[in-house]
Amino acid sequence: MPKLTLLFAAASLVVLAGTASSAAAGTIASPDGRITVTIEADSDGVPFYEVSRDGKPLLAKSSLGFTFTDANPMRRNFAIESEITASVDTKWEQPWGERQWVADKHNELAVTFRETGDALRRVTLRMRVFDDGVGFRYEFPQQEGLPVARIAEELTEFNIASEGTAWWIPGGDWNRYEYLYSQTPIREVSIAHTPITLRLEDGTHMSFHEAALVDYSGMWMRRMDGTRFRAMLSPSSRGAKVVREGAFNTPWRAMRIADSAAGLVENDLELNLNEPNKLGDVSYFEPAKYIGIWWGMIRGDWNWAQGPNHGATTKRAKEYIDFAAANGFRGVLIEGWNVGWDGIWFGNGRDYSFTQAYPDFDLKEVTRYAAEKGVHLIGHHETGGNIQVYERQLEDAMAMNARLGIDVVKTGYVADAGGIISCNADITDPCGKEVFEWHDGQRMVQHHLKVVETAAAHKIAINPHEPVKDTGLRRTYPNWVAREGARGQEYNAWGRFNNGPDHDPTLVYTRMLSGPMDYTPGVLGLVGSDGVPFASTKAKQLGLYLAIYSPIQMASDFIESLAAHPRELEFIKAVPADWAESHLIAGEVGDFAIFARKDRNSADWYVGGVNDATERTVTLDFDFLEPGTSYRATIWKDGPGATYETEARHNIAYDTATVKRGDKLPMWLAPGGGLAIRLVPVTQ
Repeated sequence: MPKLTLLFAAASLVVLAGTASSAAAGTIASPDGRITVTIEADSDGVPFYEVSRDGKPLLAKSSLGFTFTDANPMRRNFAIESEITASVDTKWEQPWGERQWVADKHNELAVTFRETGDALRRVTLRMRVFDDGVGFRYEFPQQEGLPVARIAEELTEFNIASEGTAWWIPGGDWNRYEYLYSQTPIREVSIAHTPITLRLEDGTHMSFHEAALVDYSGMWMRRMDGTRFRAMLSPSSRGAKVVREGAFNTPWRAMRIADSAAGLVENDLELNLNEPNKLGDVSYFEPAKYIGIWWGMIRGDWNWAQGPNHGATTKRAKEYIDFAAANGFRGVLIEGWNVGWDGIWFGNGRDYSFTQAYPDFDLKEVTRYAAEKGVHLIGHHETGGNIQVYERQLEDAMAMNARLGIDVVKTGYVADAGGIISCNADITDPCGKEVFEWHDGQRMVQHHLKVVETAAAHKIAINPHEPVKDTGLRRTYPNWVAREGARGQEYNAWGRFNNGPDHDPTLVYTRMLSGPMDYTPGVLGLVGSDGVPFASTKAKQLGLYLAIYSPIQMASDFIESLAAHPRELEFIKAVPADWAESHLIAGEVGDFAIFARKDRNSADWYVGGVNDATERTVTLDFDFLEPGTSYRATIWKDGPGATYETEARHNIAYDTATVKRGDKLPMWLAPGGGLAIRLVPVTQ
């Protein structure tokens, strides 16, 4: 079970009297003193905050507040009523992750604002300041003036005090999070999903996101003017974007702050802003790699629906189980096994059964055969965005999976952004009139947590696709093991260079800041539908296992293609899915990313990553290795002349070397290329 070590904690309370025109300011600094945050109310009683670093403003005056559908806004006429400060220095253990131990060291200031008019409403702003970032949330007490909060919009501002460059995808558009990233000046952003990553003119790196998104609507960031942004909440069918009764907290608004790209990546801000594990023992989840009946449907070779090209047959499932058993893959994903895929299922899902298999797929026999071979099936629940149908069957489906030994389930919500089918009443059978919700609105946030909690009761892990973004809740619910939530590898099947060569290294510094992604690497054939080529070399497909973290990593290609690449398969079989340490040892936002990661279960290290379209030579510094130990390096790298642009994308080279702490090794990365190295201690 996770362990917690508390080193120190202290708190103090200051009660302040005043009016809106004489409100006292609260100030809090990071433990190292570099970041300072001030919270106060201006002469009109408008609450605001400011953030500076090394004495220079990062966020200028940024207003705070709310509008409601049935009450006056909480914006003006507020004064500071009280302040509470605290300091915390802890470390805690992840049951799985990119690093085993996470340090949480921060100073905290909680400022309570009281309305000065007749309403006398109160709200507390709790600010936590770390050496590498800032997080704050609103806390609403139980109060007569606001028994039910029907939030129309959150007025939280992020007034960036510098020009710079932004990497972002559009918020509130039809294709959810599945876009290529734009690189623009900050002042050319429109409405962005989070995380959104910035590099300011002075080289400071920042990322804006949220943490602990529970029973609330997901936040987008809307640029108001210049470099000033405001929170924008995902819509709801009810009008009010969020409805909460009694006392409640909002999600944390999170800002990572670093001197470099590495400081942005090696940062656990959102995890530390979440509550500790609520589930207890989650040892039933085992980080591992898997294969699956999937790529054939993505490419169009097979169908999810019934017919002569049906992918999920008993015969094919056993073939994949045999390959998994022979090559050490723990899991086999099988999609299209269940009734409901015939006809139009996209944005529909009304005919899905999550317990009834198609006639040519014997679920009990396949799970029996898998257990006999020591392999675990990974279940699949595609909903077509119809959560009312899924929730009615959820308990029965999870109970069946538990009986059959299926301990990981991939869920799916394929529908347009505002096309989630719900109902206008509590979930009953039948429920009320159908209504349509957004993928990241409050109703879907509630739904995903319901799925995770139901699965946890049956000791099942969940990997949602078309999800609500990760906000660090994997700390609180460690069976929430991965998500999609970005434009994944599957897009490479649908068009020539559909994911450009810079997409993967951009993901490292944007989407991956939110948490693990089921990106589905390992397509060694580098060929999509109708022979379309990937913007990737063969070595890059291996480098993805180091660059795009997930505790469940897929070898996504056909088993015939995996078998045809034995030396590449050797790396995929060896590379872990769980790490003791992880470090970005070379990289820049959107250009390239090289990681060093230490296996949690051995003394082995792995190094590798991905490159954009610019060939480059990177000098690897092995200072992360244990002193006094030599390591045998097995290297998979781009071969001579390799480039994603031609058939030379298949060129790969192999090498070996002996390295130790302090050594440096230059490595050439091809356009669209990558790198993978396994480092094993040499026995003396």
